[in-house]
Amino acid sequence: MRFLRRSLMGLFLLAATLGLLSYAGQSVYSALQVRWAKETTPRPARERVFAVNVVQVQPQSVIPVLTAFGELRSRRTLDLRARASGPVVALHPDFEEGGRVQAGELLFRVDPHAAQSSLDVVRTDLAEAEAELRDASTALGLGGDELAVSQDQAALRAQALERQKNLLERGFGSDAAVETAALAAAAAQQAVVARRQALAAAQSRVDQARTRLERQKIALAEAERDLADTSVYAAFSGTLSEVGLVEGGLVTNNEQVAQLVDPDDLEVSFRVSTTQYARLLDDAGALSAAPLTVTLDVFGAALTAKGRLTRESAAVGEGQTGRLLFARLEGAKGFRPGDFVTVAIDELELHDVAVLPAAAVDAAGTVLVVGADDRLEVEKVELLRRQGDNVILRAPAIFGRLVVAERSPVLGAGIKVRPVRPQAAAEEPEEPEMVELSPERRAAMIAFIEGNQFMPEEAKKRVLGQLTQDKVPARIVERIESRMGG
Repeated sequence: MRFLRRSLMGLFLLAATLGLLSYAGQSVYSALQVRWAKETTPRPARERVFAVNVVQVQPQSVIPVLTAFGELRSRRTLDLRARASGPVVALHPDFEEGGRVQAGELLFRVDPHAAQSSLDVVRTDLAEAEAELRDASTALGLGGDELAVSQDQAALRAQALERQKNLLERGFGSDAAVETAALAAAAAQQAVVARRQALAAAQSRVDQARTRLERQKIALAEAERDLADTSVYAAFSGTLSEVGLVEGGLVTNNEQVAQLVDPDDLEVSFRVSTTQYARLLDDAGALSAAPLTVTLDVFGAALTAKGRLTRESAAVGEGQTGRLLFARLEGAKGFRPGDFVTVAIDELELHDVAVLPAAAVDAAGTVLVVGADDRLEVEKVELLRRQGDNVILRAPAIFGRLVVAERSPVLGAGIKVRPVRPQAAAEEPEEPEMVELSPERRAAMIAFIEGNQFMPEEAKKRVLGQLTQDKVPARIVERIESRMGG
C-alpha cells in the first residue's frame, strides 16, 4: 500500500510539473507575438471618401410666402339695443341665436301705446299753436287798419287846426275855435300812438305764436321719433348672435338684446414682426395690397379663401410687438367670425436667387460646395427667407455648382466626397393611406361629425362624403378619433 501511495503521488507531481511548464511556455510565446506585432512596419491609411447628396444651384425668380396666424371677424357688426322701455309685443320669427334676417325686416317692437299717446297730445298742441298764430295774424292785420284810420283822422284834425288859424288871422275866427281845433288834433295824435302800441303788441303776439308753433313742430318730431324707436329694423342682412330677448319680455332703454353680424363680409386680423412688416411695404413706404390665402383645417378638409391686405393698426399697443394687419376676404364660404386660421401672404418677387434645403446652410451662413477633385469648399451666402424646409439665398458665386444638400459634423472644407446627384425623373407622389371601417366605427364617426356644432356646414358635408366611401383616408380617421377620445 505504501508503494502504491508513493507511486500515485509521484505521478501527480509529474503531471503538475508538466502543466506548469506548458503554461509558462504559452505565456512566453504570447509575449513574443505581441512584441513581434509592435515591431512590424505600419501600413499607410487610405483617405476616407464620404457619399453626400448634392443639388445643382440655378438662379430663379421666387415669390416668398409669409406665414402667420390670425382670427376672422366680420367687417359689419351691429349691437342691437332697445331704444325705448317697455314690454316686447312683436318679435321676428328668426330672432334667435344664428337666425338669418334680411335688411329692412322688423326685428322686434316695444309696446308703442305710451309713445302713440304722447304723439297725439303733441299733434293737438300743434293744432292749437297753429290756431293761435292765425288769430294773432288776424289781430295784427286789424291793428294795421286801425292805425291807418287813426292816422287819417289825425291828418284831418291837423288840417282843421290850420284852417282855424287862417280864419283867426283874417279876423273871422276866434281864439276859442283855434284851441278847440288844437285839442282835437292832439287827441287824434294820441289815438295814433295808442294804435301803434296796439299794433306792436299784435306783432309781438304773432312772434310768440310763431315761436310756440316751431316748438310744437320740434316736439312733434321728437314724439314721432320716440314712436319710431319702439320698432327696430335690420340695417343689413346678417345673422343674429348673443340673443337675449323673448316676446313679452321687458327691456330698458339702451339695453343690448343681440348682435347683428354679416357673415359674408369677413376680414382677418393677424400680427407680424417688424421685419416681416417691412417686407410688405412698397417703394413709397405704404402697405402694399399683397394677395393672401386663408386656410382653415377642419378634420383634414381644409377651407380656403383668397383676400388682399387692406390696412394696418394705428398703434402697436401696450405690451405688444410688431404690426397688426387686416385683410379683406373674397368668397369666404364656410368661414365664420372667430375662426383661427393660417394666413399665407405673397411677398414681392425676388429675382436671381437660389432655393436650397434648409439643412444645406449652417448657422454661420455658409454652404459646402463640391470643388476640384470632388473636395468640399466653403462658400458664404446671404440668407433671405426661410420657407418651411427650404431657404432662399442670394449667392451668385455658387450658381451652376453642386452644393451639399444635407450637412453633417463629419463634413468640412477639404473633405473628399462622392456626390450623389438627384434622380432626373421626379418620383410620383404617394397616394394617401386608405383604411376600411367597420359599420360600428363608421356610424360612430358620422354621428360625431353630425353632432359637431362648431364645424362649418361645407366642411361637414365634405367629411361626411368621405366617410360614406368604402375606404377612408387614414389621416382623417386618426384626426376624428383623436377628437372623439378613441
